[in-house]
Amino acid sequence: MLTSLAIRNVVLIEALDLEFGAGLSVLTGETGAGKSILLDSLGLALGARADTGLVRAGAAQASVVATFDLPVAHPAAALLAENDIAMDVGEPLIIRRTVKADGGSRAFVNDQPCSAALLRDLGGSLVEIHGQHDDRGLLNPRGHRALLDSYARCDSAAVADAHGAWRTAAAALAQARETVDHAARDRDYLSHAVDELRKFAPEPGEEATLAGERATMQKGARLTDDLSAIADCLTGSDGGLAQLRQAARRLDRIAAEEPLLGAVLDALDRAVAEAGEAEDRLAEAVEALSFDPARLDAMETRLFDLRGLARKHQVAPDDLAALCDEMAARLAAIEGGEGHIAALEAEVRGKDAAYRAAARALSAERQLAAGRLDAAVAGELAPLKLDAARFRTVVAPLDEGQWSGQGMDRVEFEISTNPGAPFAPLAKIASGGELSRFILALKVALAERGGADTLIFDEIDRGVGGAVADAIGERLSRLAQGSQILVVTHSPQVAARGAGHMLIAKSSASENGDIVTRTGVHALGERERREEIARMLSGAEITAEARAQADRLLEKL
Repeated sequence: MLTSLAIRNVVLIEALDLEFGAGLSVLTGETGAGKSILLDSLGLALGARADTGLVRAGAAQASVVATFDLPVAHPAAALLAENDIAMDVGEPLIIRRTVKADGGSRAFVNDQPCSAALLRDLGGSLVEIHGQHDDRGLLNPRGHRALLDSYARCDSAAVADAHGAWRTAAAALAQARETVDHAARDRDYLSHAVDELRKFAPEPGEEATLAGERATMQKGARLTDDLSAIADCLTGSDGGLAQLRQAARRLDRIAAEEPLLGAVLDALDRAVAEAGEAEDRLAEAVEALSFDPARLDAMETRLFDLRGLARKHQVAPDDLAALCDEMAARLAAIEGGEGHIAALEAEVRGKDAAYRAAARALSAERQLAAGRLDAAVAGELAPLKLDAARFRTVVAPLDEGQWSGQGMDRVEFEISTNPGAPFAPLAKIASGGELSRFILALKVALAERGGADTLIFDEIDRGVGGAVADAIGERLSRLAQGSQILVVTHSPQVAARGAGHMLIAKSSASENGDIVTRTGVHALGERERREEIARMLSGAEITAEARAQADRLLEKL
């Protein structure tokens, strides 16, 4: 609900702060007083084109601030969340728009900058402005299907779920077919490659292992002569270790003859032990560095072939085993693909049938609801002096390519204004106050089921009076029981129905030798309201009879 509107330097409005309440609020005033400026200001806040002509003469910029109180789970909250604009529960929504006199505009939502496009999207969920040039709200066929579903209380969730399942299954089938078709083109290549890789049997880490073993064996080949010479020095009957052991045995026999010889024997025993350990380590080194020309040749050949396969398939050597598995799976997909595709085709047919059944059931609900809505609107037309007009809700099938989670129907509201005239969209054959009255009839028939919380009707009573104006006022009042309604009116019958009444007036004054014209708006009290309705009844000179008639209009409501 729109709670306030602050306007600064817009055309003839210098500074204006308005408060709005629930129910029906009426705005009246002489022709040319500036009612359109008020609507243009609100339109600016809701994303309309930022025309520099709106800036008041002599001002640097114009600004409009609109404040809304929104219920929990209002569509605007989700839209703000999608655009990363914070809005706390229970806090008002504040929209601010500025236009500079030299061009350029800025927009803010809750003090966070945003685009004019976002304002337009927000505006569509917050306010509907119905006038002779309006092309939003009920005049936009894109929203007619949702309005009919809301009116009929259709639950389209089952259709949306069935459509999602159908499209998911169809996508899986398309992907499977593409995979099989692609793989089938490479059948011979895959068969040869898998056979080659399986015979070679590469293993992850094999390249590093082979390279390490080859390096070790090559090192052994270089060190063979040195290791052999070292072994000769240590081992054998004439080796150093044998000589040490022989010396130790002889010393052991004579060590008791002289105390110093015991120390020599201990040292010699330690040397024998160390030399023995050296002999063992040398044997291990010789074993580790053993050189086998046949084995080295085999390792080099496998390493060369391993790296050649990796280059051939453009992968790392360690990835060859995984590539073999992947190619084998693709080959298996060719061999078993037809059976898999057949199963997916059966699933798609089942999902398709489920969607069609759900969508047809929804279509049947819409057809029944369309008949009820047509009858409800028809009942509203005659009192609004539209008794020659006919209204119908068209529920027509869409092409299969246009089916969606909302079903397989196109929904559009159409009218025929004269007997025998063809039906056509609302906006194409109705104009001015007639169009607004069609909108009002449709809104009353739809009651509170869909659309924005705030509705603005601009001169809905144009060209009518008496009983028709009274019927318009009665329906606006009824509609306002579930929505906030603002109506710009010249009809006293409509004005008398308002829960709140604002007077728009233009005044001129001399300032510094210049004539300055301003538009102002102020809320009317009970006495002022009576005088304004009397003025609307009698014209410039308010008569006693006009005041009495105004009293009668106000008393009967």
